[in-house]
Amino acid sequence: MSANLMATVVLFLLAMTTAIMVLVSGDDTSFVFNGFRSANLTMGGDASVNSNGLLQLTNETKMHVGHAFYPSPLVFTNTSSFSTTFVFAIRPFYPAVSGHGIAFVISPTKAFPGARPGQYIGLFNETTNGDPTNHVFAAEFDTMQTSEFGDIDNNHVGIDINGLNSTISAPASYCINGSHFQNLSLISGLPMQAWVDYDGGSKQINVTLAPINVKKPETPLLKLSLDLSHVLTYSSYVGFSSSAGSLLTSHYVLGWSFKLNGVAQNLDVSQLPKLPRIIGGTKQSVILSIGLSLLSHCLLFLVISSVFYYRYRKRKFSEVVEEWEQEYGPHRFKYKDLYIATKGFGEKELLGCGGFGKVYRGTMPGSKIEVAVKKVSNESRQGVREFVAEIVSIGRLRHRNLVPLLGYCRRRGELLLVYDYMPNGSLDKYIHNQPSVILNWAQRFKIIKGVALVLRYLHEECEKVVVHRDIKASNIMLDSELNGRLGDFGLARLYDHGSDPQATRVVGTFGYLAPEQARTGRARTRSDVYAFGAFLLEVACGRKPIERESEEERVILVDWVYGLWSKGEIIEAKDGNLGREYSAEEVELVLKLGLLCSSSEPLRRPSMRQVVLYLNWEVPLPDMSCFSLYSSRGLSFGSHGFCDSTACVPSYFDKSVSHCSVVESLLSGGR
Repeated sequence: MSANLMATVVLFLLAMTTAIMVLVSGDDTSFVFNGFRSANLTMGGDASVNSNGLLQLTNETKMHVGHAFYPSPLVFTNTSSFSTTFVFAIRPFYPAVSGHGIAFVISPTKAFPGARPGQYIGLFNETTNGDPTNHVFAAEFDTMQTSEFGDIDNNHVGIDINGLNSTISAPASYCINGSHFQNLSLISGLPMQAWVDYDGGSKQINVTLAPINVKKPETPLLKLSLDLSHVLTYSSYVGFSSSAGSLLTSHYVLGWSFKLNGVAQNLDVSQLPKLPRIIGGTKQSVILSIGLSLLSHCLLFLVISSVFYYRYRKRKFSEVVEEWEQEYGPHRFKYKDLYIATKGFGEKELLGCGGFGKVYRGTMPGSKIEVAVKKVSNESRQGVREFVAEIVSIGRLRHRNLVPLLGYCRRRGELLLVYDYMPNGSLDKYIHNQPSVILNWAQRFKIIKGVALVLRYLHEECEKVVVHRDIKASNIMLDSELNGRLGDFGLARLYDHGSDPQATRVVGTFGYLAPEQARTGRARTRSDVYAFGAFLLEVACGRKPIERESEEERVILVDWVYGLWSKGEIIEAKDGNLGREYSAEEVELVLKLGLLCSSSEPLRRPSMRQVVLYLNWEVPLPDMSCFSLYSSRGLSFGSHGFCDSTACVPSYFDKSVSHCSVVESLLSGGR
């Protein structure tokens, strides 16, 4: 066979293969699923279809993902258009506290090896996010604000190209009357309908959102001019991806319609499967409701025979519930549930003791969710309402470097704070007292940057300024992936942007307390920066801010590091446990930044936004020698790195004191 004839045969076979693919996939492929009972889908992760025909992408499992794709590839050409509509619902286990969202996806593959859960929604990871070779288009409906992706808020819709840094995004809402947009809460648990349309001729992408019973608005939520022929490959798959992240969230798809090169057929809302019935927000409540119905005929007998036992249990599990707390319902836990979860606050469940209470590990009855419960004892009732209001406000904050504060409970003289459980405990046990597991420098630097990001979020990106007031290694918790999460908001204060916080009694931990805070009692964002500076030195050096070398002598960490810096030997301050596997440039950056944040003059400390820029090498550190960080004797941090004189805090050198002796009570003082 001649070479020309062979080439002709090869070209003919290629043309036939292309024609077959077009015939198989169809240039106008369409499908409609009013429920998924008989649908043939390719599913991965936790995705499943229940007997009612409801597609559930994620269940009540942390850090898992779910994928569901139409099984056959579709042929996308340079002029292809597509139209799709689907009805979805996002239901967090705890009201107002959600994991991550859901995304409609067009991808050259149905499998995503190496993809991460959480903020990556099961599509990408740290390396692949933003890679132009991904050839992935996604419309995301996200319920978490992730700073590294530039998310606008924790309730937004975005168009993503090859990564989760949205090309365009907007708060979740729908247009009414042609111009006014009405807000929608993606985590309301209610079904809502979305439309994603692309015109291959005009190269226009539209994303529209509305409640399920509202017809498609004429004005889309998002409009983007973009040629997708450079993004989508010839053969691609369409489907959905979602992730519950570290907070329990279920993602459902009730119906789906799609058409290539045409307009997707409308869904029949009346035929869509029903979402699971939820009473009171938990499955436990559903079971309780059914049980009460079945036992209704025995109720009278049970009440009469158990009246004395009921009184005993009532005294044992009695709570303080006042009328004004009704508005905080979703954040209020029953004491009885917490008592059962922690096995009666048994010693075996004790995780640790802090300056303001004990922390217990618990497993919530029914749901089997692991939580950490902190018991704070206090007999005073003054200021309780203001304190609970702040706790609930903090509970509404969402950031991937925060330990989620799920809610609270009040009982007699106790306040109980309920947090998401962090399996790896607190950071301090990995850097102090000859730890059995030593964190390498890369892990420590990642934790430092995570804490910096969340402090920037608290100081500048929240509706109110949140000052934590107790930043230290023991309050940095590590999740299953050793990400640093800031916790313990028992001392946090909130105030409006631009306002001046009121003075309170001094609270905090010695070695981390800014000198002006010790003098005036006013906690500002720069006070947190001071504590963050002590934290930087603590993590980099593997030493506490104040250490006792002998009965009479104590070493102040910032003094010691400054002494090495003044001799040009600051790198010698690093933790000896790091060995040789570390970045000298990063270690030096952290140590110098720790000194800079520890300035006794608040205005000379950088803001947390500047700190993040320094840590990301986006802005160089200022010349340390040009800063008036030190007085004529040496440190202007104070004679012992704490205040202008040791007389201002007489108990500072009392060897029996490790945590600030707070005169004001946690519930009453300064609130």
